[in-house]
Amino acid sequence: MKEDQRTARIFGVLFIITFVTSIPALALYQPVLDDPAAYIAGGGHDSQIYLGVLLELLLVIANIGTAVVLYPIVRRQNEALSLGYVAARLMESMFIAAGIIFVLGIVSLRQDNPGASALAVSLAALKDWTFLLGPGFIVGWGNGLILGYLMFSSRLVPRGMAMLGLIGGPLIILSGIGVLFDAWNAGGTVQSIATIPEFIWELSLGIYCAVKGFRRDAPILSGNAATS
Repeated sequence: MKEDQRTARIFGVLFIITFVTSIPALALYQPVLDDPAAYIAGGGHDSQIYLGVLLELLLVIANIGTAVVLYPIVRRQNEALSLGYVAARLMESMFIAAGIIFVLGIVSLRQDNPGASALAVSLAALKDWTFLLGPGFIVGWGNGLILGYLMFSSRLVPRGMAMLGLIGGPLIILSGIGVLFDAWNAGGTVQSIATIPEFIWELSLGIYCAVKGFRRDAPILSGNAATS
């Protein structure tokens, strides 16, 4: 039990780290993403972009860490879905890493070929696609549906909290599909509203586990859970 609670707090801290790295990184990238052509033609903010890259590298580590740390616990409830969560986190991190490469490509263009504005715009567009397919789609499956179900069925956290994941996951997925088919704009009102339940779910999960750990009456902590 003591070891499981230590794992819970590590898991919670890692989840909080995903927030304190991903949100500032996106803000730091804005000079590149808002107007990539102007960025490579101007003075540039390379140090700012490099800081965003560093934060996203830490985000990748924290993302994978949440899955690796949690897996030994939730596999007692459902091993297949636990592996699915690990796989979803890896896929999300792959898209994030690809986005990092595209951003660094724009910085390299500014340094080596300031006239390649069209290529810079293309790289920025690819970065936007990695965000849509990773944090904007895969997250709905991994952190929303899979993790939400595992936490709901195992009772490691309050079920009302876990329901937010089961609600937020499909909304993230549907909002991403809507952007894909031009039903609404990426980052627009519809997609922003659709992300609210998932945002609250992930933040509350991180804080709850970091502060309180897992619920001590959860069956899988006492070894009495029926696996499915």
